[in-house]
Amino acid sequence: MTSLKVHNIETAPKGSKALLEQSQKENGMIPGLHGVLAGAPGILEAYQTLHKLFTESSFDKDELTVVWQTINVEHACHYCVPAHTGIAKMMKVDDTITEALRNETPLENPKLEALRTMTLTIVRNRGHVPPKDLERFYAAGYSERQVLEIILGLSQKIISNYTNHIANTPIDAPFQKFEWKKQ
Repeated sequence: MTSLKVHNIETAPKGSKALLEQSQKENGMIPGLHGVLAGAPGILEAYQTLHKLFTESSFDKDELTVVWQTINVEHACHYCVPAHTGIAKMMKVDDTITEALRNETPLENPKLEALRTMTLTIVRNRGHVPPKDLERFYAAGYSERQVLEIILGLSQKIISNYTNHIANTPIDAPFQKFEWKKQ
């Protein structure tokens, strides 16, 4: 049972209606998370804006998936892990990447593993990253820009992960087959 209301276009506050219409148009449905976020128009707009900005970052589809899923798994988000599993499939991300992220096992690609490790370091240390960890990240081929873009992705994921924890958002039908629980 959800603990926060999942809105649709008819029940949403006035400021969220157009945002939900945009979600419907872009996704072919209103994701449950968007329905919950609609209860406060500012957070739904912030989430959609952060999502757009993060997808327009310097990261490719594999790297976006690594950042999103690393955070989702670390935060044990019952909703976002299955959703991003489905999204990764739609983006044609290799299943071995998705499965490693879901199972918290190292990635085969050293550069992607460096991204996963840096993302975990930022999340677990709440942004207190030792200089040696930054040096390793840069040595893997990343720059200061990508450190900042991880923080951008984390900002988006804090909104979704924390909201889903409080709301107990039901997993959307297309993603139910990817259900996940933290080991």
